[in-house]
Amino acid sequence: MKIIIIGLGNFGRSLALNLTDNGHEVFGVDNKMEKVDLLKDHIAHVVCMDANNEYAYKVLPIQQADLGIVAIGENEGASIVTTAILKKYKHLKIVSRSLSKIHDTILEAMGINNVVHPEQDAAFRLTKQISFNYALDYFRVDNKHSIAEVFSPCSFSGKSVKSLNLTQKYSVSLITVIRDIKNPMSSKKNSTRKVIGLVTGDTFLQKGDILTLFGSNKSIMNFVKDKDAIPSSRK
Repeated sequence: MKIIIIGLGNFGRSLALNLTDNGHEVFGVDNKMEKVDLLKDHIAHVVCMDANNEYAYKVLPIQQADLGIVAIGENEGASIVTTAILKKYKHLKIVSRSLSKIHDTILEAMGINNVVHPEQDAAFRLTKQISFNYALDYFRVDNKHSIAEVFSPCSFSGKSVKSLNLTQKYSVSLITVIRDIKNPMSSKKNSTRKVIGLVTGDTFLQKGDILTLFGSNKSIMNFVKDKDAIPSSRK
């Protein structure tokens, strides 16, 4: 996918690098040469230009691009003008960073459905990591539900999923299990973590498993706070 990212601050730069690592062709744009220089050897293309100048877009392959991301984080007005310019390219899907509630309202009025709030999302993520305590990672589904990765308690080792009654006892659903798989061809004690696939009631858990759970935030927090759900290394 060809992606144009406008605004190469911390958020835009991280996005550009991650998207490049995932195989996308990224065109980075910023009006500050020092930010452009930081990425010139790491992504497909970088351009130093004023994104509020409509004529400057002639240097970009915008007709061939699939996605335009407005990642400007310092100037609300510049972000809005840039989004308005991108809107003129009807084929282009647009994701725009919002800096305030008013910004949200303007983007909604412009018909931008894909709006991101990196600061708010980071704060929410940190809050949930603190609240979930022993969760290794999590993904927010909505304001009330999440998918979380947690250590399987030692008391679950050797037991079948069916016998644990997770839904009845904790009001959570087990989606899958991440497990250390040892390489039988290696003489060293090497192992690789792999997702074992969809679990069934007859799936047996092992020591060191990581459980991927779905449930309400409250249910997941209750699970990780339960003394039986704390990994032995943290007791």
